[in-house]
Amino acid sequence: MTDKRKVRKAVFPVAGLGTRFLPATKAVPKEMLTVVDKPVIQYVVDEALEAGIEHLIFVTGRSKAVIEDYFDIQVELDQTLRERNKRAEIELLEAILPKAGTTSFTRQQAPLGLGHAVWCARDLVGNEPFALLLPDMIMKGEKGCLKGMVELYEHSGGNVIAVEECAPDQAHKYGIVGVGDRVGDGFKITKMVEKPAPGTAPSNFFINGRYILQPNIFPILERQERGAGNEIQLTDGMVKLSGEQPFAAYHFRGETFDCGAKDGFILANVAFALERADIRPTVEGPLKTLLHGLK
Repeated sequence: MTDKRKVRKAVFPVAGLGTRFLPATKAVPKEMLTVVDKPVIQYVVDEALEAGIEHLIFVTGRSKAVIEDYFDIQVELDQTLRERNKRAEIELLEAILPKAGTTSFTRQQAPLGLGHAVWCARDLVGNEPFALLLPDMIMKGEKGCLKGMVELYEHSGGNVIAVEECAPDQAHKYGIVGVGDRVGDGFKITKMVEKPAPGTAPSNFFINGRYILQPNIFPILERQERGAGNEIQLTDGMVKLSGEQPFAAYHFRGETFDCGAKDGFILANVAFALERADIRPTVEGPLKTLLHGLK
């Protein structure tokens, strides 16, 4: 039998240094860089809440205290807004404030990889399935990526990984999964390969940064030897877990923006700005002019 306990908790590994965005990230965590008018991390948290997540677990590092402050009340700001009767701003801030006791923060003291970051959350997760969302990745689609994953998980149990399709000749850049029998709105995963050599990939479905994992991953990660980059790799741990438990893939059909890279971050700002009725009329024309003027 496969475990189908409700997925109540989500882990967000936010300890990264954000070196690709220096000098901005010297003082501002990369997760707090804004796409239009919301920090990147807010988009990812919203996706988790849409999927029914009840408890948010952040694995942080030094200089990331501003993330914890963001998910708290700012007393002076709140008081000033009320004195000035800024109702719209007050309601906006109240809407994004998590309920008391639904956020937890733990430290990853050393940058030892994604697998190590997940392991750092073990006591906060406990003995239950959990979602893992990489905070650099912002998804845009008719249905939230994690919501679709939870629906598949309720059908399949076990572990679920979100995947997207890439051009076959680009598969060597990603973590790739092998395609098995259909399961609900997805398929069984037959293998996982991290950055396969060109021409050897089992498919063109790549892992896009969203996971639902059983707690059995924690003892595996605790014993996991360092892999690529001299770090504890989550993929290595999942490969071992797949020998004990089934893995299914949820095929996300939407757009994913890697906001950990400059090009993805810029494209995310443009895409989300053009979706806003209050912004599109003033930016669409200038954007077309800029593009027309490219030589």
